[in-house]
Amino acid sequence: MEEVLKVVIIGSGPAGLTAAIYCARGNLEPVVITGRTPGGQLMITTDVDDFPGFSDGIQGPELMDKMIAQAKRLGTKLIYEDVSSVNLKSHPFIIKTETSELKTRSIIIATGASAKWLGLPSEQKFLGKGVSACAVCDGAFFKGKVIAVVGGGDTAMREAQHLSKFGSRVLVIHRRGEFRAQAALQEAVKSKANIKFLMNHTVEEVLGESKVTGLKVRNVQTGEVSEIQSDALFVAIGHQPSTEFLKGELELDDRGYVVVKDETRTSVEGVFVAGDAADQKYRQAVTAAGTGCKAAFDVEEYLEEIKLPTDGTPY
Repeated sequence: MEEVLKVVIIGSGPAGLTAAIYCARGNLEPVVITGRTPGGQLMITTDVDDFPGFSDGIQGPELMDKMIAQAKRLGTKLIYEDVSSVNLKSHPFIIKTETSELKTRSIIIATGASAKWLGLPSEQKFLGKGVSACAVCDGAFFKGKVIAVVGGGDTAMREAQHLSKFGSRVLVIHRRGEFRAQAALQEAVKSKANIKFLMNHTVEEVLGESKVTGLKVRNVQTGEVSEIQSDALFVAIGHQPSTEFLKGELELDDRGYVVVKDETRTSVEGVFVAGDAADQKYRQAVTAAGTGCKAAFDVEEYLEEIKLPTDGTPY
């Protein structure tokens, strides 16, 4: 008889691996489909100072390596491939990867979301060296420095507000003449004495040698290009959830985030979500891990509800 798994976790960031650890400890024999690059967004993060348990901080890739090792030690099976499609109308569910087809009674979606970038080669060059998409993660590294934020929506306003606690000056750069952020957020940012604004401008290049020292900006109305001093660039133009493969199978909102019905439950019974694939607000490793834990408990409860055999017999 073809094997039907108890739970498959799609994604291998903090949410997916925490879910795997808890599922493994619950004897659910989890399988994690990691994607071709295991570890999620923390694999491109250098210093991590905000994940509990590391008094001297830890490098992002090292943290994920430790989580992967822990999940494997507890019995998690990892498949280092991408998911090509899912059939959530089938019972059991069907997941197709690049080389295999899995059947499972439950799924945890933990595919995360990635920051939208400006698309500049120099931007990628300085990732972790002054360029970031997370003020909460990296703002404290720039105490007393000049910090630039690109964006005009709610995310940009929140990032600027947080960064104003650290930077001697925070410059918000926006390509339009007015912000699209909600009025209350705009007012909160405009009340900060150390936050300034550069409207109708785009960032053309990030300047520096081994770290960010400035930006080349263009006035979209006149075409004039100039250089400004900045020790950091925070890109705050939104995030894109990694949920394209779920369209037509699971309820997503207009931005592509998984719609949550109750804690971690989704529109399809037996399918759960954890981490940034549903979280549009916090987007932190520790909050993702927390929802991974909750999803694992919810899966265990669900499998008990459907009276999954526990004696090893097929079902």
